[in-house]
Amino acid sequence: MRSRRLGKTDRTASEIGFGAWAIGGGWGETADDESLAAMHAAVDAGVTFFDTADVYGDGRSERLIAQLLRERDEELFVATKFGRRGPLDVAQYTYDNLRGWLERSRENLGVDAVDLVQLHCPPWETYYTPAVFDACDRLVDDGLVRAYGVSVERSRRR
Repeated sequence: MRSRRLGKTDRTASEIGFGAWAIGGGWGETADDESLAAMHAAVDAGVTFFDTADVYGDGRSERLIAQLLRERDEELFVATKFGRRGPLDVAQYTYDNLRGWLERSRENLGVDAVDLVQLHCPPWETYYTPAVFDACDRLVDDGLVRAYGVSVERSRRR
C-alpha cells in the first residue's frame, strides 16, 4: 500500500482509505462484528486512513473506529466530519457549536485530539465567512484537532 503526506499536515496516510459511512448503519442493517472485521482486514492490507462523520449512525461509525483504535497498535489516521447535526445555516458554524460537535466526536473516537476534522458539506456562504475558519483555528490552538478542512458535495455554486 502506498502512502503519502496528507495535505498540509506532517502526517502520512495510505492512498486508499476506509470510508465508514456504511458501518454507521444509515444504509441498512449492519453488524458491528462484521464492520470491525472489515476494518481489521483493511489495516492488515495496509490501510491507515479512516474517514467518518459524527452523523454516520449518530456516532456509531466513530465509536466502531474507536474500538479499532483500541485493538490495533498501528498508527492510524482518522478524519471525521462535523456541521450537519444542526440546520445547514452559516450562522450555526460558531466556535461554541463547532467545539461541541468536535467534543462529541472526540468522545466517540476515544481520542484527545482528532487527526482531521472537516466541515461536512457546509452552506456555500461558509467559504466566505472568515469567522468560521477563525473558529477552526481556535480548535487547533486548543489542541482538540490537529488539522481541519472542508468536505464538499459540489465545488461551485449553482
